[in-house]
Amino acid sequence: MSVTILLRFANCNYESDMSGQKKCLLLFTSYLGLLAETSPAHAAVNRHTKPKPHAAKHAASVPQKPSTPESVSVTASRLTSHGMEQTITRKTMDAFVPGTSPLQVLSATTPGVSFASDDPFGMDTWANTFYIRGYTQSQLGITLDGIPLGDGQFINASGLDINQAVIQDNIGHVDMSQGGGALDVNSITNLGGALQYYTADPRDKMGGDVSQTFGSNSTYRTFAKFESGILNHTGTKFSASYARTDAGKWKGVGDQFEQQANFKIIQPLGTRGKISGFFNYSEFDQYNYSDLSLEIIQKLGQRVDYYYPNYATAYHAAQGTYPAGYEKLSDPADASYYDGAQKQRNYLTGINLQYDLTSRLHFKSVLYDHQSGGNYEWTNPYVSSPSGAPMIQQVGQTSVTRLGATASLQYDIGHHEIQSGVWYEHVGYTWAQRYYSQPVPGEGTPRNALGPYNNPFATAYAMMFNTNTFQYYLEDAYKILPNLRAHAGFKSMLTTTAGGATQNDPTYTGQDTLPNGSLTTAGAFLPHVSLNWTFLHHNELFFDFSKNLRAYTYNTWQSGNAWGVNEMPRNLKPETTFNYEVGYRYNSKPLTILINLYHIDYRNRLATITVGSLVNAHNSYINVGNMNMWGADAGVTVRPVQNLEIFNSFSYNKSTYGRDVVSDGVNYGIARKLEAGYPQWMYKANASYSYKDARLNFNVNYMSRRYISYMNDASVDGYWLATLSANYRFHHIPHLAMLELNLGIYNLFNQQYVGGIGGYSLSGDTQQLFAGAPRQFFGSLHARF
Repeated sequence: MSVTILLRFANCNYESDMSGQKKCLLLFTSYLGLLAETSPAHAAVNRHTKPKPHAAKHAASVPQKPSTPESVSVTASRLTSHGMEQTITRKTMDAFVPGTSPLQVLSATTPGVSFASDDPFGMDTWANTFYIRGYTQSQLGITLDGIPLGDGQFINASGLDINQAVIQDNIGHVDMSQGGGALDVNSITNLGGALQYYTADPRDKMGGDVSQTFGSNSTYRTFAKFESGILNHTGTKFSASYARTDAGKWKGVGDQFEQQANFKIIQPLGTRGKISGFFNYSEFDQYNYSDLSLEIIQKLGQRVDYYYPNYATAYHAAQGTYPAGYEKLSDPADASYYDGAQKQRNYLTGINLQYDLTSRLHFKSVLYDHQSGGNYEWTNPYVSSPSGAPMIQQVGQTSVTRLGATASLQYDIGHHEIQSGVWYEHVGYTWAQRYYSQPVPGEGTPRNALGPYNNPFATAYAMMFNTNTFQYYLEDAYKILPNLRAHAGFKSMLTTTAGGATQNDPTYTGQDTLPNGSLTTAGAFLPHVSLNWTFLHHNELFFDFSKNLRAYTYNTWQSGNAWGVNEMPRNLKPETTFNYEVGYRYNSKPLTILINLYHIDYRNRLATITVGSLVNAHNSYINVGNMNMWGADAGVTVRPVQNLEIFNSFSYNKSTYGRDVVSDGVNYGIARKLEAGYPQWMYKANASYSYKDARLNFNVNYMSRRYISYMNDASVDGYWLATLSANYRFHHIPHLAMLELNLGIYNLFNQQYVGGIGGYSLSGDTQQLFAGAPRQFFGSLHARF
């Protein structure tokens, strides 16, 4: 009976009309009615035979002896409230150079995930490109300790990139759902897939960690952490940490400087829960790498970069006199920028409460505040300065304010875990594009890319947005049989964004007016159903279905969004996806096999089409219709002998657009063309061997060609990327609990490749490509006290 209702619930006609939605709600209510059939006596027996999850969840709430270091790094999977999930452990992250972006670690170790950048750490948000099964980072649900991180794209208007939200060394583990995401992951951008990051709790014993990394291009990274240990009989403890990275660019001139500070405190509430608070600060001052095109790479090579600090060369180029070779380009001016940089300050504060109201009723809540400011700079050779110089300093200046709260209740009864929660968030976002004068040579000092920015001679335009989001979810995880588990639930979402242009100078925008208005995204019934069946020994089958909705997003006027055109479209519909996944897993000590098959029905795909020069790009925002996505992931891990683990995985994805696009009177036949940016094929291999206190890890990834145009008439080649690392842990050193040496080589075979892709054209080449870093060497020493 339970399975029948679940299957009818998964296939009910929630798309039709209000009566269809009511039918779905009645089915879900009927499913919950099965709770009445659960015997209280049986529930009591069940509680005594198997501890409830909340008991383990709050085990750390009371003072304990220090736990031993984690020793298992293989990817695990389990059925949670949101289907199949994979966990990336701290030990897996420790196999990479300290400070490596967790997105890069996920890509290297997980099927179906791709990540590319222009620096070996993967910390340059301007160049980063991240996908999970065809979904970009701006289409995922992402949280940190329960705090929604919002839209993960560059110049994040409603959230914060994970690299800026927390020091990588402090991430305890990452839970990744590649299917339809998760009902309890609060997000308005989640079309498929979710990433939940969890920071490590302070340790029970006083101590600390210090690590120092050295490497290519004068890279220096320092990480220091103090652990207070348990301070009193109530179990209070905290940790404070600081990280500083200063790395030179591998081409051109300039450095990429970052510093971050994290603080976390935990106060147990007896044996029934805990309250924790944290404060994270980050500062990013980065000279960027220049954007390339296929033409630039073919005619000038991958090492072309900004002219900085050679102001005279940039000045002459802006006048039309270019360095040798540039005349071969179709638009030499668009490859003749003096500099480009980004400067960001981020503050993230959160308070988490977990409390068992009764042995069956559990409460969780999160309160958070996020403040960010950023400056994004280019020298523009298409606009003249009042000084007479043929170029200006163009700076986009942003501010983000987010305030939000989540609250959830979980009730355990018999074989059921019923959970319900709400989320509210308010976001305020501003963007202004200002112009600053550059000097004539000999009449002043050129402006520094990282500021200070003062006395602009013009504000081309300014925009302001306010967004209010309310989300509710209800779900039940039901243990039908000891080896058959089910999850069913739904969420409702209401998001309204109001705003647009507050200032416009037609001299520079070319528009008499800029868009302003309000858009609302509403989804009353977004269901999620999953089943998990364990059979025989070590064998597991699972199924997952979900419907997801993405709210209208916004950014600058020139970027691709509903406010990025002169007149806001009235026929827009929010992007909607229907995610289907079936899979099989075999898991034993010597062998793990995982096979996933998935299909995604993507409705109202909103595509951003990039046109114009790099600094004056105007992106079209076009509905390319429905999109079909079919794919498969397969992974095999073998452990033939003790301490040796070999992992191999293959991923295939075929995503095609549903209809042609008409732009400027031209019909572009993109129907049945492959999705731009995401590779059809990926292969990943990882071999790890440890002997006593030594560990050797080899990782290699293959990514097939990626299209950079929606017409599929331009693409970047596929490539292999390998890394090698070795660790050795020293013991019995006076005053030290541990001393570890790490040596790493990035891009072991010195492959030349295009890493991140910043945007896609409708047809042909685009100047938003980033050359990947060549071979890099790193060494680090980590001491624990």
